[in-house]
Amino acid sequence: MEKMVLLDSELMLQGKSKHTKELYKRYCNQFLKQYECTPVNVKLFLAKKVGEGYSPRTINLMRSAIYFLFRDVLEIPIATIKIPKIKKTLPTVLTENEIKMLFTNAGSKKSRLIMQILYSSGLRVSELCNLKSEHVNKQNGKVIVKEGKGGKDRICFLSTTLIKKIPESGYLFTDRKGGPLKPRSVQRMVKRAAKRAGIKKHVTPHKLRHSFATHLHNGGTSIRVIQELLGHSNLQTTQIYTHVSEKFLEDVVNPFDSID
Repeated sequence: MEKMVLLDSELMLQGKSKHTKELYKRYCNQFLKQYECTPVNVKLFLAKKVGEGYSPRTINLMRSAIYFLFRDVLEIPIATIKIPKIKKTLPTVLTENEIKMLFTNAGSKKSRLIMQILYSSGLRVSELCNLKSEHVNKQNGKVIVKEGKGGKDRICFLSTTLIKKIPESGYLFTDRKGGPLKPRSVQRMVKRAAKRAGIKKHVTPHKLRHSFATHLHNGGTSIRVIQELLGHSNLQTTQIYTHVSEKFLEDVVNPFDSID
């Protein structure tokens, strides 16, 4: 318990985002409930999680959380532990027609507006859930994203059509108790809409973010601007959208066609 208190304090001192704090505390708590704090036990814990079928991406998050506990909180030296490599796969992108079908099959006005804002802004689902009306400038569509990934604020923009539908005060979207809507609720919402629309792709709120970025790039927006809108600290993260931008691939002249 004492270690978790120290962990929480260090996370706050370093200004970690709400999402990062939740993940780090979850994974460190799992580790501390099962093992003593030794480097060997970190290997045993991570190996167990690999055996349980967790994805390399999740294993990487677990490792980062426990490294933070050891190095920043307990000041225990720990060597780098190798884990399965994260596969580099192209993001799933919805076509503009599929986006329209998703909106049509939203199931309610609230669900439709949530999905429209996700697609119009490129927001992460956690950012949407924490968004308040005071963060939205209805005059120019500017949205201030408070404490996004990495605890950084950034600016994005909403469609002028959607601005008119934004509530006047409080969180944009709330649960039945009046608190901010939970990301899981949005995930279920999008999944149900995709099923009703007959879309065979694996559709999640994050796929709307992928689609937003790819469609912007297809329309000629520079990758540097897209980087700022998405809040990526590294341009390489954003450049994956140049790989799935079909419009530019279609414009490439195959060298075989130039041979007489």
